[in-house]
Amino acid sequence: MRGNVDLSKQINQWLLENKHDGIKLLQRLVQAGSTQGNEAKAQTIILNTLTDMGLDIDLWEPNGEELQKNPYFASSRSEFMGSPNIVGILRGKGEGRSIILNGHIDVVPAGDMEQWNIDPYSGMIKDGNMYGRGVTDMKGGNVALLMAMRALQALNINLKGDVIFESVIEEESGGAGTLASILRGYTADAALIPEPTNMKIFPKQQGSMWFRLHVKGQSAHGGTRYEGVSAIEKSMVVVDHILKLEKRRNERITDPLYKKIPIPIPINIGKIEGGDWPSSVPDLVKVEGRMGVSPEETMEDAKAEMESWMKKIGETDSWFTEHPVRLEWFGARWLPGAIEVEHPLVQSLSKNYQTVLNQIPTIEASPWGTDGGLLTKVGETPSIVFGPGVTEKAHFPNEYIVLDRVFEAAEIIALTLVDWCGVYDEGSL
Repeated sequence: MRGNVDLSKQINQWLLENKHDGIKLLQRLVQAGSTQGNEAKAQTIILNTLTDMGLDIDLWEPNGEELQKNPYFASSRSEFMGSPNIVGILRGKGEGRSIILNGHIDVVPAGDMEQWNIDPYSGMIKDGNMYGRGVTDMKGGNVALLMAMRALQALNINLKGDVIFESVIEEESGGAGTLASILRGYTADAALIPEPTNMKIFPKQQGSMWFRLHVKGQSAHGGTRYEGVSAIEKSMVVVDHILKLEKRRNERITDPLYKKIPIPIPINIGKIEGGDWPSSVPDLVKVEGRMGVSPEETMEDAKAEMESWMKKIGETDSWFTEHPVRLEWFGARWLPGAIEVEHPLVQSLSKNYQTVLNQIPTIEASPWGTDGGLLTKVGETPSIVFGPGVTEKAHFPNEYIVLDRVFEAAEIIALTLVDWCGVYDEGSL
């Protein structure tokens, strides 16, 4: 078997020679804007790529009726016609560990076009970066996976264990695509997800869930507003109360993997709406937000703490004793997940990172949720997150990725596949 440094040089050389093809593939994927419900064009590009690689392919549209029966289902839609999942399997020779390489194809909407300096689906290249919606979250990571697999194939490196490449839908809405893959039987000895981590390694992923609060007031004419109770003003009390819960929950986080994250498990208020007439005192406000969930707690425990905390708001303002805030859980949610830093996959990835980049990797906890929670807890497939994308530019206008990072990640991942799956050496028989 070839030595690790020698193999790294060969993989690096192949990636350098085929860099243009990888960039072109990434550009085509970005140009195929794959927002929710519009994933088919991008998935066709993936399908053609996997076909050219000679992988065993499974393409299907998730069954919405089946998924809705599962307690871990979360999505803003219930039917997935025209939104396929794709799995491509690089079959191993046997007796090796298997791995899932999981990437989501869906992207968030571009948002306010005036905040973009370019067409968000152009895939424009400038100064070594590629720009466009989804390029960093996470099509650049997906291309890194594909290039890693292609490099091993081109160098005739036959692995013992199976490599299961997944291009899934719905990650941005709660992971229905990955859940569908798990229910279809796709599990493995471990998984790697190339979300945009700035090349950091995340063995722990925060979970999260959406909530809605109904804050009551008492209507009155705006000219005599003192006769009413403004639900908008009361909602300010509610927001302050929630921020105190956020502080309380984060003070309990002592894991060193969170030491560089200012707020490990935030509670974000993302939407407030209320009132229906400028000259009336509003009698109802809806507050919607996202609650972070620690890898060390369950979703149920986090919900229970929020529910208990909201019942205490009457101690701050007696109005809420007679008019309690109604808490509702809705929409998307992401399970937390974690594996130990000492896990063999983390150790292998760290070693190969040092081989390729000649520096020690940063190992932290993820500041957001991923499909890793579903893979780890539902699929019983220990998962880590590591990818070339720019963390700070995910979901942002003028999203970009540093193209060199895509190929550095591909080299690291290729070496890790060799370590994890093992190499079938005919000469040893």
